Amino acid sequence: MLNKKLFHIISAAALSSLLFSCKKNFLEINPTDKFSEAAVLADSTVFEAFVVNRYIGARLQDKEGDGTDPGFGRGMEYSMWSSITDESIYNNDDNTWTIQRGLLAPENVGMAGTIWPRSYRSIREVNFALNGLTQIKMSDARKNRLKGELQFIRAFRYLDLIRNYGGVVLMGDQVLELGDNLQNDALFQRATLKASIDYAVSQFDQAAALLPTDNDGNWPLGRATKGAALALKARLLLYAASPLYATGTWADAVTANQAVIAMNKYSLFQGGYDKLFLDATGNNEIIFARLYTKNANHTHLEIANGPNSYGGWGGNLPLQNLVDDYRMMDGSAITDAGTSYNPAQPYANRDPRFYFTILYNGASYRGSTIDTYTPGGKDSKDGPDNWNTSKTGYYLKKFMNDAYPLQNPWGNAGFQPWIYIRYAEVLLNYAEAANEVGGPDVVPSGATLTPRQAVNLVRARSSVGMPAIPVGRSQAQMRDLIRSERRVELAFEEHRFYDVRRWKIADVTENKPANGITITKNGTTYTYATKVALDGRKFLTQHYWLPIPRAEIQASNYKLKQNDNY
Repeated sequence: MLNKKLFHIISAAALSSLLFSCKKNFLEINPTDKFSEAAVLADSTVFEAFVVNRYIGARLQDKEGDGTDPGFGRGMEYSMWSSITDESIYNNDDNTWTIQRGLLAPENVGMAGTIWPRSYRSIREVNFALNGLTQIKMSDARKNRLKGELQFIRAFRYLDLIRNYGGVVLMGDQVLELGDNLQNDALFQRATLKASIDYAVSQFDQAAALLPTDNDGNWPLGRATKGAALALKARLLLYAASPLYATGTWADAVTANQAVIAMNKYSLFQGGYDKLFLDATGNNEIIFARLYTKNANHTHLEIANGPNSYGGWGGNLPLQNLVDDYRMMDGSAITDAGTSYNPAQPYANRDPRFYFTILYNGASYRGSTIDTYTPGGKDSKDGPDNWNTSKTGYYLKKFMNDAYPLQNPWGNAGFQPWIYIRYAEVLLNYAEAANEVGGPDVVPSGATLTPRQAVNLVRARSSVGMPAIPVGRSQAQMRDLIRSERRVELAFEEHRFYDVRRWKIADVTENKPANGITITKNGTTYTYATKVALDGRKFLTQHYWLPIPRAEIQASNYKLKQNDNY
């Protein structure tokens, strides 16, 4: 729990860096990097700095970032959320293999163990600021903006809790103090899943009504806007209508996503799929993202994930499971009858997003090529720094900026944004919900696109140019195509973990072996053989939701109800 007297806070001059750290203070001294509650509430500049710091949470576990504190999700951290899905594995474990192998338990939650405590810590901080807002001397217009910002942050924290645990404890505007916990059983009553979602949706709505439409000089990039609130609300309503949740309607999800489309503010980035993730400036596809600065030490993606021969650590390694799901350039799956796929040339003529996402044997990279074959491949176990060799035969390319140094990058790399939500997701969210309402070629009431048209916009973006899905697909066929599109368009962006659960197909996808590829070179001929890259992969029914960490159950004197079968 947050210490009730002292807060870490950045200086007003550093507002745009959005960096915050908050830890308990055990010494009765006057620290120079902390402000008391009274000081936060006494100065409007300090108060606004405090609000901006709420975009960042406390660092509660090793390897959560590198010298800076986490935001929402696992963006820009060593082991990504993708590495507890069928997208990738993490080369050196970092608390991911426990989850991949189905050993998740309240006493052993691996890399997923900080969501509950960090979210509620953040909610308490937001509630403190909301309760103190009336004391701040500033214009009503400015107060309303800050109120909307705080409600947005709180709603995002609840979204994160809901999609991981189901029904959660709704704190309202309470600001708890040490000792309050065991005196009120209501503090530990988990609301129903529907009530939890309804509350978060209402908070997003209230935030949207108060937030500005645009980022500008007075409201810089990285801070919430009306569009960010509406887009995350729309994501949550899509979840609510999905089979695992079954508490909302597809029509509500259509309406919510259509509201974002109708803003006519966002558009698909046409400067190259690979460049989409490198710079937020002037990028109208980005709805909400975390920004980084050169003065802030954090994970350098290039060295963390780069191939071993380049001095990289080969961190998050794409699985063959994902590689196989990239379609051919003609739109066919590699398993389709009559497909153009050639197993002797498995990387030829694939969806262009494959080449922007995954480094494979023969791929061009930093003036050379990736060589994962044996014997002798420089990016295989026969190459230098072979302790960092990929276990899957692939390395991650998405998000990487080749203009940044890979070796000795400290302070000179890792400045790309981490995108929390972008317009392509909104289009795919809309398409999924609209297809469930009326099928592939029906424009739902009050909307402007058919599901097929929405997906085709994403496929047609510059540098991708996948063929349009033709008219005549059934609703079930379109459902599969939308899921396939999400698989590749949103790869490594923290969607797959939640998608396979909300669709209730994780018992299939997450029980498949974590496969890689072995490539043997003989002269000019390559032989490809599938291998198991991480053994023991397993998913059980209870894993549709995460367990609440045992420490949180114990802290409630066992009044907090654990998720089923843990």
